[in-house]
Amino acid sequence: MMLAMVAANDLAEVQREFATALLDPAAPVPSRLRRRGGKAPQKRFAVHRNNMIASLVAALAARFPVVHKLVGDEFFRAMARLYVINEPPRSPVLLLYGDTFPDFVKNFAPATSIEYLADVARLELARGRAYHAADAAPIDRSVFSSLRPDELAGLRIALHPSVSLVGSQFPIVSIWEAHRTAQLATIREWVPESALVARPSLDVEVWRLPAGGYVFLGSLSQGMAMAAAADCAAAATAKFDVAENLAVLLRANTVIALQRGSAAPFRQSARGPRRGGRAKERPAPGR
Repeated sequence: MMLAMVAANDLAEVQREFATALLDPAAPVPSRLRRRGGKAPQKRFAVHRNNMIASLVAALAARFPVVHKLVGDEFFRAMARLYVINEPPRSPVLLLYGDTFPDFVKNFAPATSIEYLADVARLELARGRAYHAADAAPIDRSVFSSLRPDELAGLRIALHPSVSLVGSQFPIVSIWEAHRTAQLATIREWVPESALVARPSLDVEVWRLPAGGYVFLGSLSQGMAMAAAADCAAAATAKFDVAENLAVLLRANTVIALQRGSAAPFRQSARGPRRGGRAKERPAPGR
C-alpha cells in the first residue's frame, strides 16, 4: 500500500481520513490510498486495521491483567475493542495508553454486574503509573522518632511522586491479590478497602490501608498538617487509629520531605485520593 502524492496543505486532511478509516470498519478506504496497479487496497487495509486494534487491545490486557482475568479473555477483548474505537491513543507511547479505561469500564453496561471491576482497574492503573513515576529518595524514617508530640501535630509531609491512593467500597486489594496467580485465593472478608500504591525504590508496592487511612493520607497529600489530617480521618470513621496509620506510612517508606511548624504547605505533584510493572502487595500491620 502507498499514499498518492499529496500537497503539504492537504496532509492533515489525509491523516484525519486515514485515522477515521482505521477505527471504523464501515468507513471506506482512504481515497488517496493505492496499491501497485492503481486499485484501492481494501483487503490489505482491513488487515492493517485489525492488526492496529489487536495491538492496542493487547496493550490494555498487559496493563490491566487482573481485570482481564476477572471477566475472561473473550469479554475483555470485546470490551477493550470498543474502548480502542472510542478512545484511540493520544500519544505514541503505548505504556501511557488506557488512562481513561477505568472510567470506560465503570460506564460499560455489560460489565455493571461486576460492581468492583472499575475500582480494580483503577488500582492496576495506579500500579502502572507508579512504575513509571519519577524517582525520589525517601527520608530516613528515624527522623520521625526524634520529633516531639507537638512537632508531630504540626508536621506536613511530601509524598513520593509515585504515590496514588485508591479507595473503594469493595475489597479491591484482596480481589487484586487473589487473582494475581493461576491459583485463586480466598477473600476472607467482603469489606471496603483502600490502597496506597507506590514505588519508593525498584518495585511497585500495594499497601492495604487501615480504617481511615484513605482520608488521612489523602489529607496529608493535599498539604494538611498531621493533626488536622487525623481529625478529618477520625470524623470519617470512629475506627481510625493514628498510630496504626502512621506505622503503614513509615513502613511504606514514601515520605520524601518534612515541613515543621505553620509554614505554607507543600505543593505536591503526587497523586492524591482517587475513587475510583512489577508489584508486591503489602498488608497493613496486623492484617
